[in-house]
Amino acid sequence: MSTSPALRYQVINIYKELLEMGKSYPLGYDYFRPRLHKAFMSQAHLKDEEKIKEGIKRAEYVKKEIEALYYLKKYRSMKQRYSSNQ
Repeated sequence: MSTSPALRYQVINIYKELLEMGKSYPLGYDYFRPRLHKAFMSQAHLKDEEKIKEGIKRAEYVKKEIEALYYLKKYRSMKQRYSSNQ
């Protein structure tokens, strides 16, 4: 059973988005990239479209969690920088 080109495009797109986000990851890009690659390659064997869609949803969730991590880091640094307790 072959997967649709649209699903393939979605998987590649979310992978690229996560790679781009990894450039700002607190532990560094060299830490982030191999783990992202390993996570995607562990699911490369999937052929069922429903399973692939579930994987895309999980990747979107991870993307939102990473964004939240970045916003929290930014908020904490701004709070520390502009705190009135100086």
